[in-house]
Amino acid sequence: MKHEIPDVQYKPLEVTSTAFRHNELIPSLYTCDGQNINPPLTIAHIHPEAKTLALIIDDPDAGGGMFVHWVVWNIPISHHISENKIPGMEGLNDYRRQHYGPPCPPSGTHRYFFKIYALDSVLDLPLSTTKPLLEKAMQPHILAFGELIGLYKRK
Repeated sequence: MKHEIPDVQYKPLEVTSTAFRHNELIPSLYTCDGQNINPPLTIAHIHPEAKTLALIIDDPDAGGGMFVHWVVWNIPISHHISENKIPGMEGLNDYRRQHYGPPCPPSGTHRYFFKIYALDSVLDLPLSTTKPLLEKAMQPHILAFGELIGLYKRK
């Protein structure tokens, strides 16, 4: 899905983690080989008009195509998403659960995209919301976007 960000002078969101660097390995603590908890995230350059954040974590390298690990919206504006915390309203991931689904690739190294969106509104969505429904609902409300890519390969 194309992210149509308004043409303004604001910087894109900068998403980082104290657990891993961009395009580097995610520690096993945050995977199915560890404690199945979400890693901490830090968000910089949050648009001043943002009212909430949304988060989608997905894996484009899954055998059947894109695999969604976490769908979260109505995250209060903060520069930090804490480790092992539910930051907002959770929708359904491709494990058919409303929770963080940890990286657990069956083979090879997979990429995990931690996508953060700054939105100009609170979204009224059911807990059965999936990634496509969240993307559709937030599309007219996106003020800024940023992502962090982590890698994982099972031993």
